[in-house]
Amino acid sequence: MNPNYLNAARTTVTRNVDQLDPETGNLYESIAIISKRANQIAVEIKEELNARMEEFNVTGENIEEIYENREQIEMSRQFERMPKPAAIAIEEMLRDRVVFRRPDDAAKTAG
Repeated sequence: MNPNYLNAARTTVTRNVDQLDPETGNLYESIAIISKRANQIAVEIKEELNARMEEFNVTGENIEEIYENREQIEMSRQFERMPKPAAIAIEEMLRDRVVFRRPDDAAKTAG
């Protein structure tokens, strides 16, 4: 688990929208960038959770053999207590840790 993810707010926080757009100059563009980064973070977290849960998979088909695993429950709780991907993405944007490129700028420099 990325320790930078734990710095984000775990509860709802009222944000000043003027702080979200200094790099882009456009609030809607900033929100689009934040949403794309939140999707990336969600995929990273899901892959990490699936990789960790892989070791708890039962190979047998017998349902009676399934038992309660305390480590698995604690790991699930740890991931549930993490901040939401959107909160992590907003925190990264506010700290200038998000890198983005505009397609228009790339086309101008290439041509």
